[in-house]
Amino acid sequence: MRAAGLLVLAVLVAAIAPAQAEQRARARDLGVAPGIFAPGPLNAITDVEGVRVGHATLREGDTIRTGVTAILPHPGNAYLSRVPAALHVGNGFGKFVGGSQIAELGELETPILLTCTLCVWKAADAMAEWMLSQPGMERVRSINALVGETNDGGLNDIRARPVTAAAVRGALEGARGGAVTEGSVGAGTGTVAFGWKGGIGTSSRRLPPALGGWTVGVLVQSNYGGVLQVDGVPVGRELGRYAFKDAVVASASAPAVKPGRGPADDRGDGSVIVVIATDAPLSDRNLGRVASRAMMALGRTGSSASNGSGDYALAFSTADAVRRPFDAQRLATEELANEQMTAVFQASVDAVEEAVYNSMFMAQTEQGNGVTVEALPLDAVRGILRRYGRHVPGDTTEQPPAR
Repeated sequence: MRAAGLLVLAVLVAAIAPAQAEQRARARDLGVAPGIFAPGPLNAITDVEGVRVGHATLREGDTIRTGVTAILPHPGNAYLSRVPAALHVGNGFGKFVGGSQIAELGELETPILLTCTLCVWKAADAMAEWMLSQPGMERVRSINALVGETNDGGLNDIRARPVTAAAVRGALEGARGGAVTEGSVGAGTGTVAFGWKGGIGTSSRRLPPALGGWTVGVLVQSNYGGVLQVDGVPVGRELGRYAFKDAVVASASAPAVKPGRGPADDRGDGSVIVVIATDAPLSDRNLGRVASRAMMALGRTGSSASNGSGDYALAFSTADAVRRPFDAQRLATEELANEQMTAVFQASVDAVEEAVYNSMFMAQTEQGNGVTVEALPLDAVRGILRRYGRHVPGDTTEQPPAR
C-alpha cells in the first residue's frame, strides 16, 4: 500500500509550479541579486544547455515529507558520454554515494540524485537498475551511481525510508529543461534551513563575451543552519531566529550561567548539497576549484559549516571539448587555462548564494511527522532589507539605512 500510495503522490515539476509561484517570490523579486554578472534567461541551472532537472515529491498521510531530485548533465546516456566532474567536501558529516570514484576518475557516469539521508542506498540501487536498462548498456558490469543527501527527519518519518524505485524513475524520466520548480519539492520537500523551511533552489550567471560568455548554473538542496544573512543583512538576528540564540540570550541576562546546550539551543547543524554546472570547458582539476568556491557562498548566507553539517559541492562541465566517451583510448581536450578561471569562480559564488535564497524564499510552510516548519516570512524580510538601506522593488520612498 505504501509503495502504491507514494507512486500516486509522486509529483513532477510541472504539476505544482503554479501554486508555489503564486504564493512565494524569488530573491530578485525582493531586490536581492548577488554579484555583478547577469543571470541566464531562466536564472536556473537549466540555463546551461542540455542540463535537465526532475523532481518526485512524496507526501503520504501525516508522516511522509520527502522526495527525489534528479540532475541530468545532457540529453544522452551519461555512462556512454561522460562529463568531467569534481566533488568538494566542505564538512563531511554526511553521505555522497559514489564520491570516491569521482575523486579518482574525475568524471560522471550517471545522473546526480538528491534525496533524504536514509534513502541514499535505495535511490542508488534504483538508479543503477534504471541505467542498466538503457539501450547500449547490455554488457555493463559496473556503474557508479551518484547520490547526495540531507536529513529531513524532522518533517519526514525518515526511518520509513519511503523513497521507491518508482519515485527515482519518475524524477529521472520526468527531467526536463526549462524553468525549475523551487522550494518544498523533490529532495527539498522536508528540509529546514536556518530554522525556516528550506528546499530546492537554483540560479545562474552568464559571463560577458569578453570573459568567454560561459554560463554557470547552480542547484542547491538547503537543509543547514547558522545565522541567516541575506545580501549581507542580518535577517536571522532581526527575526530572532538563529543558531546559539538561547545561549546568547542566557549569557546576556545571566552571565554566571555555565555554557551548554539547552533543549532548544540550535547550533546550526544540518546539511547542504550544491550542484554546479557550466558549459565552460574545464578539467576535473579546475572543476574541483569551482566546487570549493561554493563554501564561500554558504558563508555569505550565514553558515559556519557546523560540526553536524554535511556540506558538499559537485561541479561538472557539459562542454563538448572535454566530453569523455566511455570507450575512448585517447582524450584530446581543449580547456580553459588557470588564468581564465577567476570570472567562473565569481559567477559560481554569486549563483550559489542566490540559489540558497531562492530555496528558502520559494519554500512554503510544511507540516509533517508532528512538526510544523514555517516559511521564511517574506514581508518581514522586505521590511528588514528596507531598514538596512536595500532597495526593494515597488518601494516609492527612500528608506534610511539602519544604524
